[in-house]
Amino acid sequence: MSKKPPMHKARKRFGQNFLHDHGVIRRIIRSIAPHESDHMVEIGPGLGALTEEILAEAGALDAIELDRDLPPILRTKFFRYGDKFRIFETDAMKFDFRSLQEDERPLRVVGNLPYNISTQLIFHLLSHAGIIQDMHFMLQKEVVDRMAAGPGENNYGRLGIMTQYYCAVEPLFVVPPGAFDPAPKVDSAIIRLTPYETLPHEAKDVTILQNVVRTAFTMRRKTLRNNLKGLVSAEILEQLEIDPSQRPERITLEQFVRISDYLYHQKHTNG
Repeated sequence: MSKKPPMHKARKRFGQNFLHDHGVIRRIIRSIAPHESDHMVEIGPGLGALTEEILAEAGALDAIELDRDLPPILRTKFFRYGDKFRIFETDAMKFDFRSLQEDERPLRVVGNLPYNISTQLIFHLLSHAGIIQDMHFMLQKEVVDRMAAGPGENNYGRLGIMTQYYCAVEPLFVVPPGAFDPAPKVDSAIIRLTPYETLPHEAKDVTILQNVVRTAFTMRRKTLRNNLKGLVSAEILEQLEIDPSQRPERITLEQFVRISDYLYHQKHTNG
């Protein structure tokens, strides 16, 4: 858990910032609480600071790493675990996480996610929410704030709405730049995402919901009447008991689902 050895320099193009603060590492492990019965998956293990602690608790782990220089270092470091430590040298953004599930156990996913792809990667993982027990991520604090934001907050938007559609969202604690090498210019934070067994507001068609939310936030300062006029009229919004003069950041997840379900019924009635 000391600083990374000089054999590997953090690469900017991979958004690498290696965690080295032992106190922060132990706090993350306590939050995750891995067990021997868990199917642990780590995205971007880096030089194995978290990996080492997870393996000590769970005894097995699947790792996904894009930087091809790192797997040989990790395989040497964790050689004693044999085939209980597996590395997939691939891009997590394109990886089919269903391929990891070999029994009835859901996946427990952890990762210090690169800031430059964190939002896209979260959306990719949400598409696998049905096979995931929970996710613990280190993210830029701003991203965590957006994921946890509710209606009426300035940072409430597409990321938070779609994350909260699939998961219970729990920000855990802030991690300062000094916990990393090299130190990023912003604060980070740990977040726990727990996919719902039963969605609290299930849409008839999640693709339609995603389109409604995306379209609604095209121009944040404009009203639903303006942003959604290509999808649904102000009169229909009023019939759905949604004020068309509201800005999108005032609209709840349940209301967005109401709009998408109306469009679903229209499509299947007229189609």
